[in-house]
Amino acid sequence: SIANGHSEVSPSTLFAVASILEGAPFINGSPQNTLVPGVIELAEREHTFVGGDDFKSGQTKIKSVLAEFLVNAGIKPLAITSYNHLGNNDGCNLSAPAQFRSKEISKSSVVDDMVGANHLLYKKGEHPDHTIVIKYVPSVGDSKRAMDEYVSEIFMGGLNTISLYNTCEDSLLASPLIIDLFMMTELMTRVTYRQGDDAEWLPFHSVLSILSYMLKAPVVAPNTPVVNALAKQRMAMENILRAFVGLPPNNEMMLEHKAFH
Repeated sequence: SIANGHSEVSPSTLFAVASILEGAPFINGSPQNTLVPGVIELAEREHTFVGGDDFKSGQTKIKSVLAEFLVNAGIKPLAITSYNHLGNNDGCNLSAPAQFRSKEISKSSVVDDMVGANHLLYKKGEHPDHTIVIKYVPSVGDSKRAMDEYVSEIFMGGLNTISLYNTCEDSLLASPLIIDLFMMTELMTRVTYRQGDDAEWLPFHSVLSILSYMLKAPVVAPNTPVVNALAKQRMAMENILRAFVGLPPNNEMMLEHKAFH
């Protein structure tokens, strides 16, 4: 498709393929459908790392925390409505329908695994209404406005509404994520493992799902479950790093403080 110049191949996919062929890791910080199956297969063949998608900096990070809290507390979100307006290049790009659709998908998927994991609150196929609106307002520049409303069902059919308003410098939230993603990815290029003394030393899988903590729509290896809950993502990253230095994983049981000695 690339050789024939097919229009469906996005520029970001071209960058990803070029990076992989050069042996350089590629992290997709935008919501475009860049890491298509062919790109992942190429990364696996070349033993090069890829990760994505879409930096998780503000509104979505809060959503992953709040949605997990509500569902785990037995409070059933019925509707989640998110509104944003901003005036930087990100806002300008998202004013195009195709670009907005990719962002809508990455923002919407953040509650999927939490809802799917609680079969007492949600029947099979049931899902809260999830609406996302993004508007380009040039005059506000990089000062992004984000408003969220969570309507949830509580005891005896009652309703609970949580409303949030957030103003942030969008680029200043995203820039440190680039540094963190770069540092974590560079570290992973220096890590190998083996199973048994006589086994071959191998790198981690080409799809760096360890980066999920910093990304809205985590790309994972084929046939791997997607985890969006922020606390679980952080614990996975922390425990993998602990394993690198020979420490046991944290499990927060603290049994030594909960039993007679």
